[in-house]
Amino acid sequence: MESTLSARDRVGVQDFLLLENYTSEAAFIENLRRRYKENLIYTYIGSVLVSVNPYKELEIYSKQHMERYRGVNFYEISPHIFALADNSYRAVRTERRDQCILISGESGAGKTEASKKILQYYTTMCPTRHNTHYIRERLLQSNPVLEAFGNAKTLRNDNSSRFGKYMDVQFDYKGAPIGGHIINYLLEKSRVVHQNHGERSFHIFYQLLESGDNSLLTRLGLQKTNPQHYHYLVKVCVCVNLKVYFSFVCFCERTFELLKVVASVLHLGNMQFGVDEFEETHVTTDTQLKYLAELLGVAGSALSEALTHKKLHILFVGEKTMISPLNLDQVLSARDALAKAIYGRTFTWLVQKINQSLAFQDEVYYTSKCSSVIGLLDIYGFEVFQQNSFEQFCINYCNEKLQQLFIELTLKSEQEEYEAEGIGWETVEYFNNKIICDLVEEKFRGIIAILDEECLRPGDASDITFLEKLEDTLGGHAHFVTHKLANGKTRKAVGREEFRLLHYAGEVNYNVTGFLDKNNDLLYRNLKEVMCQSGNQIVKQCFHPDELIDQRRPETAATQFKLSLAGLMDILILKEPSYMRCIKPNNGKQPGQFEEVLIRHQVKYLGLMENLRVRRAGFAYRRSFEAFLQRYKPLCPDTWPNWRGQLLDGVSTLVKHLNYKPEEYRLGRTKIFIRFPKTLFLTEDALEIRKKTIVIMIQSWWRGVKGRRRARHRRQAADTIRMFIKGFILRNEPRCPGNEYFLDHVRFSYLMTIKRNLPKSVLDKAWPRPPPSLTEASAYLHHLCIRNLVNDYCRKVQPEWRNQLEQKVVASDMFKGQKDNYPQSVPRLFVGTRLGNNEEINLKVLQTLGSDNKYGVAVTKYDRHGYRARPRQLLLTASTAVLVQESKVKQRIDYTSLLGVSVSCHSDGFFVLHLPPATSKQKGDLVLQCDHVIETVTKLAIMAEKIHNINISQDSIKFALARGKEGVIDFTPGAELRVIKTKNGHLAVMAPRISSSV
Repeated sequence: MESTLSARDRVGVQDFLLLENYTSEAAFIENLRRRYKENLIYTYIGSVLVSVNPYKELEIYSKQHMERYRGVNFYEISPHIFALADNSYRAVRTERRDQCILISGESGAGKTEASKKILQYYTTMCPTRHNTHYIRERLLQSNPVLEAFGNAKTLRNDNSSRFGKYMDVQFDYKGAPIGGHIINYLLEKSRVVHQNHGERSFHIFYQLLESGDNSLLTRLGLQKTNPQHYHYLVKVCVCVNLKVYFSFVCFCERTFELLKVVASVLHLGNMQFGVDEFEETHVTTDTQLKYLAELLGVAGSALSEALTHKKLHILFVGEKTMISPLNLDQVLSARDALAKAIYGRTFTWLVQKINQSLAFQDEVYYTSKCSSVIGLLDIYGFEVFQQNSFEQFCINYCNEKLQQLFIELTLKSEQEEYEAEGIGWETVEYFNNKIICDLVEEKFRGIIAILDEECLRPGDASDITFLEKLEDTLGGHAHFVTHKLANGKTRKAVGREEFRLLHYAGEVNYNVTGFLDKNNDLLYRNLKEVMCQSGNQIVKQCFHPDELIDQRRPETAATQFKLSLAGLMDILILKEPSYMRCIKPNNGKQPGQFEEVLIRHQVKYLGLMENLRVRRAGFAYRRSFEAFLQRYKPLCPDTWPNWRGQLLDGVSTLVKHLNYKPEEYRLGRTKIFIRFPKTLFLTEDALEIRKKTIVIMIQSWWRGVKGRRRARHRRQAADTIRMFIKGFILRNEPRCPGNEYFLDHVRFSYLMTIKRNLPKSVLDKAWPRPPPSLTEASAYLHHLCIRNLVNDYCRKVQPEWRNQLEQKVVASDMFKGQKDNYPQSVPRLFVGTRLGNNEEINLKVLQTLGSDNKYGVAVTKYDRHGYRARPRQLLLTASTAVLVQESKVKQRIDYTSLLGVSVSCHSDGFFVLHLPPATSKQKGDLVLQCDHVIETVTKLAIMAEKIHNINISQDSIKFALARGKEGVIDFTPGAELRVIKTKNGHLAVMAPRISSSV
């Protein structure tokens, strides 16, 4: 909304609803002219966006502009296509209702560029997911591909879409684009074989000849030469690199076959035919036939036969086939029909391939109905040429249907809004173009029905008989006239082969020449048979053998279009619509030129004045109470700076203060409705004047806020410093109000230090020194931290490493700090057995023990009498310790009877197994020595569950001998290990201070 009256004089109003003279077409166009002069190409009619093609680059589509319109109310800032796109997107996100954006306008008005800008907004500003970049690229790159195959140069536009396109963009529940789908309508296939003077065929033909390298063109049988060398082309155009387009559409493996199809159409156009002495038509260009057969993957003889002959099926008692030769005109017609069929079906195949690349693959997610769509309809605008044929008839019929839907939905939305707000609805008179739609599509009496009937009836049906049938059936209709039915003045403007329809946009004359042929769109059966046998995979998919089995006559082109258009209406009626009307400012495509006559014509056939009258039937302006109060509350002392009560009461107070008259406004349930633009403009001007005072007040208030905030911060800083110093002085005193801040600070600082410096492993011994008050808590936290590290490590390690760790922990608990050679055992792994290849267990012993053996180690046993050393094997099973001499089991010791184990604190390998007299049979305890004493004793203690029965002696170990006698082992440190029997009968062991073995 413009801020001042002077600005409105210069740039007009940004919403046509605010025009004072809203019924004046001149005022409407003048508002467009003012804004166009200032490069303001967008204007609203309520929720409808009107766009005028600037024919130059404007710096209004950057990412910064996208950010500006993101999440902003539709009317808060100046009109823009991004505002329209964002409004639809937010409706999808918040209301979960599918949306559609209908873009219309004549050729060259900027419809295709508008759809690109909307796609650009969605692919840039929407949230992302894992495959969003993939989908974004395909959504954006689908347009160039479709333009190459579906766009052409016309008299009005160098890049005119010669087909209609509806694209659904699918979003997930987070609002990220996840897929898309395209529906195409009425490709202008006749352009393949014929173009009006000054126009061209589809871009792809020229792009192939210009951008293809010589090797590619040679393989296709083409030459990089003037397109006029090819019968179906007129002249060259500026082209872009062809290969760029196909790399994004996920069918690169078919690119060459696709180009072969395109080249085959050019070769078809260059095929020439002659008539022999028997008046039979035959192919005279064998080279073209050879290339064509190779490109299509068919037999040349079969193709030549199918082009020059017609196969007839005659049904009597049985089925009989007749081959009938074609004359030259029929052959040329068959050739052109084949070219149109190949190109048209290939275009449909191309759209299907693009849809496959855009399809969302997660079927489970898709069926959960958590996704929403925004549809984009970019379809041909109303067309009026000097010569209007079947294509213009279909295009203008489509625009009649869209206009009908537009008016109905606009009226419906207006009426629903009024009813929802409790405002009385006044009936609006408007032009209802249902009468024109019925004239075209009515069953049995509509133009399409009459055209189909004339195409299907036997006899000599022609375009002229079709015109006569129209005159007989529709004569007297208010919107239909022919040369024969017209009065004297009108008759001069209507040709003898023309009929005139009075569309909502004006009068259009249609020449019936070619109507029947284009409507039939028939391809001879034998040509279909040849194409079904094609070796080109694309052609083979386009011509399915089922067509040859189906005996039903295919639907005519007009009926197909009518049905597809009805399907489009069904799609659009289920969605929440938004509209964009594109206007072409001049025919010369020049920036800055504003041709009023041309624009007046477009304003009429786009129905813009009709829409404006519908929207202005009641009130020119409507806003929610919240938005209205937020904008204009500075104009009333009771609502400024904030209104604390109900919104309705606040708006009532505001409009009362502004002296609104009762006939100038209405208050609904959630919105205010203002009838006259003048009322709103006066309010806006008052706000503009008030802004200066408001700015001064706000500046003064803000300076006060900042000053008070600085003073408060200074006081807080001084108090904090004072408390900190006092607390430091009293830090060693019991907790009191004087030192509690300091102690809390110290505690917090220490805990944060711990948090930032936690040990990374159990071997990390670093731990911050605690203050006196946190000594106990620090120790507990350290214990918890180490325990958590151990638990985490145990959860992560593999079972065998966990078992190793558990054994090492037991060994640590028993021997750490108590036995000299324990440190040397820490880095060495405990193994499953110490009996290697040279110390294998006897097979007889293994048979005796079975598979119960858990651990084995070589030991030296010292006799009770004389302490003679004897080599033995100590085997640990699940329940017993077994002492083995070669193949004999010398002694079994049940773990339950084991009283304990004694070792010395030195680095020797001696250990004593203490046994009760009853189990030892008066033999006494076992005195053993091995090189792996810590590992052996640890495993024995774990299996026997005697971890707490391990005795570590300092100087000597006493043990039981036979018959109740007692023996003693004396340990002394020495340079090397020595074992001798002393005179007093003791066993003396001299243990080295450092042992290399464990």
